[in-house]
Amino acid sequence: MFTCRLPRWRSSATCKPRQSGRFLPCLWERCQPPSRKGINTTAGQGQQVGAQEKQVLEDLEMPLARRETENLFQEQPETGNQYLEDALLRSYLKTHLPPKVLEEVNRDLERFGNRLLTKIRPLGWQCELNPPVFRQYDAWGQRVDQIVTCSAWRKMKEIAAEEGLIAEAYERRYSNWSRLHQAVKLYLFSSCSGGFNCPLAMTDGAAKVIESLGIPGSLKNAFDHLTSRDPKKFWTSGQWMTERRGGSDVANGTETVARKQPDGTYRLYGFKWFTSAADSDVTLTLARVADAEGHVKEGSSGLSLFFLKVRDEEGKLNSIQVQRLKDKLGTRQMATAELWLDGAKAELISAEGRGVASISNMLNITRIHNVIGAVASMRRMISLSREYACRRVAFGKLLKDHPLHMQTIARMEVQTRGAFLLLMEIVRLLGLAETNMASEQDHLLLRLLIPVAKLYTGKQASAVVVEAMESFGGQGYMEDTGLPVILRDALVLSIWEGTTNILSLDVLRSLTKSQGEVMAVFVSTVQKKLERASSTAKLEPAVKRMRDAVSSLTRFMRAAGSKGALTMELAARDFSYSLARIYTGTLLIEHAARPDASSTDIAAAQRWCHQELCPAATELENRSYEAEEALQDSALVYEGSPARGSRL
Repeated sequence: MFTCRLPRWRSSATCKPRQSGRFLPCLWERCQPPSRKGINTTAGQGQQVGAQEKQVLEDLEMPLARRETENLFQEQPETGNQYLEDALLRSYLKTHLPPKVLEEVNRDLERFGNRLLTKIRPLGWQCELNPPVFRQYDAWGQRVDQIVTCSAWRKMKEIAAEEGLIAEAYERRYSNWSRLHQAVKLYLFSSCSGGFNCPLAMTDGAAKVIESLGIPGSLKNAFDHLTSRDPKKFWTSGQWMTERRGGSDVANGTETVARKQPDGTYRLYGFKWFTSAADSDVTLTLARVADAEGHVKEGSSGLSLFFLKVRDEEGKLNSIQVQRLKDKLGTRQMATAELWLDGAKAELISAEGRGVASISNMLNITRIHNVIGAVASMRRMISLSREYACRRVAFGKLLKDHPLHMQTIARMEVQTRGAFLLLMEIVRLLGLAETNMASEQDHLLLRLLIPVAKLYTGKQASAVVVEAMESFGGQGYMEDTGLPVILRDALVLSIWEGTTNILSLDVLRSLTKSQGEVMAVFVSTVQKKLERASSTAKLEPAVKRMRDAVSSLTRFMRAAGSKGALTMELAARDFSYSLARIYTGTLLIEHAARPDASSTDIAAAQRWCHQELCPAATELENRSYEAEEALQDSALVYEGSPARGSRL
C-alpha cells in the first residue's frame, strides 16, 4: 500500500515519474508552501540573513516548479520483487524443499513476486481508498441490503483463484510441501492484498472443515468452488461465530437457533454481531438445534455446525438482513457486518452437538493465516525501513550510517526472522499431517504450536510495526504514505481468532488434554534440534542459553504443577511466551547451524538468545502467581472506583 499513492519526495530538478507505472506522477500540487509567519531569523545574522529571507520570500511567490532549492523533500522508499529480496525465505526453501520441488516453486514465486509488484499492490491500495459501502434501500424504497465493493476488491478475488491461493493446499501436487508452498504465497500476498487475505483465511478454513468431514456428497460442489482456480467458479467463505453475548466464549454466547424443516434442511434464527467478509458467497456458522417443543441445549454440547449459502440462485439474500457495516479501526477494505438471520436456509454438517469440535479445524487454519499476516506485516515494514535508511539523510549522513538507527532495525529483524521460522515450522507440520506423514509427536506439537505462534506473533507484529513506523519520523504518521494502514491492520492480529489470554488458556488445555505428553514432546524436540547444532562453535553460547532456558521451564512446570490451577492460570501468558521464545530460538539456532548459513543467520540466533527466554520461571520466583497477588491485581485495577470496589 505504501507505493501506490505518494509523490516522490525529491527536488523538481530530479523528479521523474516511474516508467514501470508503480507510482503516480509527482503530485506537486499537494505541496503547499509555508506561510510567511513561519519564517524566522536568528539574532546576530545581520544583513546576510535578511538577504536569505528575502530570497525565500521571493521563492514563495514563484510557481513551485521554478524553485531551485527544495531541501524539505525526501526520497520515497521503493522495494522490488518481494520474493527475490527476502533472503531468509529463499534460504529456508533451499534448505528444506526437494530439488525438483524447489525448482518449480522458485520459478512460481519469482513470477508471483513480479505480479505482486506491478499489478496486485496497486489494486490493494485501491481497496484501501475505496472501502465497501452499505446500500440498504434502492431509489424506490425497496430494501436491498447490498454491500457494494470496489472493482479492485473483486479483482483480488479473481487473482486469488488464478494463483491458487486456496487450491494449492488441496491439490497436493507437491505432497506434504503443498501447504508450505501455499503459505509462502499467502505470506507474499498478504501485505499487498488490500485486506483480501482475511476472506481467504476463512475460505481455507471452510475447505479444511469440509475435507475433514470426508467431503460428503452434499458439500462436494461447495468444496470444488472453494478450491477452484477458475475465477468464475471460485467462492469465498465467511465464519459467523461471534454473537452479541460473546466473542471467544461461543459456548455461552451463541443464541442462534436452528429449526429443522420437513425436507431435512434447517432454518436459522439469530443475530450475528461480527461477520468478517460479509460479501462472501457461503459461510459456516454455529447454532443450537431446537427440539419439537422449541427447547435448546445450552453450553458447548448444544452447538452444531451449519453450512449456508449467503444468496440464492437469483442473487437474493438467503433470509438474511444486513443491520449495518462495522466502523473499524483497521481492515477497512473488508466488509464486516451485523447480520440478522431470519429463517436462513442451512445444512447441518456436523453431528448434532459436535459443532465446536467440527469447527476446530477451521480455527486452526485461520489462526495460521493470522500468523502469516503478522509475519508479512513485520517483513513489509522492515523492508521499507531499511530502504528508507539508504535514502534519508539526517545530521549529515544517511540513516543507515547511524549505528543506533541500524541497531533498532536489526532488533526488529531478529524478531521477524524468528516469527518467520516459527510460521514455517507450523505449516511444515501441517503439511505432514494432511498427507498422513505426521507422527503422533508431530500432531501433538502442532496442536501446541498453533495457539503459541498465533498469540506471540500477534504481539510481535504490533510492537515491530509501531517501532518501524517510528523509523520514518513524522512521515510514518502521514496517511498518504500508507504506513498507518499497515499499523491499523496489524493491531487486530492479537484480537482476531482469539485474544492473547484466550489462547494462553488454550495452551493449558492442550497440556491437560494430553496429560502432559505434549510438553514431553516439546522438550524432546527442542533438545534434539539443539544437539544437532551444538557442534557449531559460534553457536555454543546460544545453545547453552537455550538449554538453560529448557531447564528453567522444566523446573517451572514441576513447581507450578504442585501449586494448583490458579497458579497455572495466572502463569498462562508468561508460560506461552516462554514456549514461543524457546522454540523460536531453537529454530533460529537450527537454521544458523546449516553448512551454508550466513553470518547474519548466526547473529540472529545469538541475539534472540540474549533476551529472557523463560519469563514464567522468573515470575514464579517473584511470587507473581500467588493467590495474594491475584487479589492485589484486582485492588490495583479498581482502586478509587467505588462502583466496582464492592465487588472485590
